[in-house]
Amino acid sequence: MNFTDLVFYFFAGMLVLAGLGVISSRNPVHSTLFLVLSFFSCAALWLLLQAEFLAIVLVLVYVGAVMVLFLFVVMMLDINLAPLREGFTRYLPVGALVALLVVGQLVLLLGAGEFATPDPATLVPKAADFSNTEELGAVLYTVYVYPFELAAAILLVAIVAAISLTMRRRTGVKTQDPSAQVQVKSADRVRLVRMPAEPKQ
Repeated sequence: MNFTDLVFYFFAGMLVLAGLGVISSRNPVHSTLFLVLSFFSCAALWLLLQAEFLAIVLVLVYVGAVMVLFLFVVMMLDINLAPLREGFTRYLPVGALVALLVVGQLVLLLGAGEFATPDPATLVPKAADFSNTEELGAVLYTVYVYPFELAAAILLVAIVAAISLTMRRRTGVKTQDPSAQVQVKSADRVRLVRMPAEPKQ
């Protein structure tokens, strides 16, 4: 076992433990931080596979943007932790059953040789000027250009649907009218009241 194998097992074990921490932690903030740790561990595994672009994207996009947004939302929402603690033991058998099913499917797939990896001795290291970003872009915009465009269209529809659901008119909600705010005058908002001065005592 060489140094690369040790690094792989270290980050793989950290990824598994962080994933368990995400689903077992009863504090939403702790779960979010465990998810950040799992993303960093997964990015390290991508680096071992010489996929630097995917590792950087995973850290910048998910950890730097999405997870920070999740963390702010979780911290700003005043979540009552008591119902979360009560429902953990209730759904634990169902979660354990689903986890066993997933593990069983992975064992069957790996045992059937569907994802068999080549001998490590036959793996050829890439040259110093090799760019996996260029290779990924060439494959993405040639072979998988139609699925890529379809995914972009689906995301656009999801964004439009989210905006339309959020911006609908609801009763009892205070909204702003920019045109009315621009046309307002000082006489409409400020009322000068003349009061007699009180005599000195």
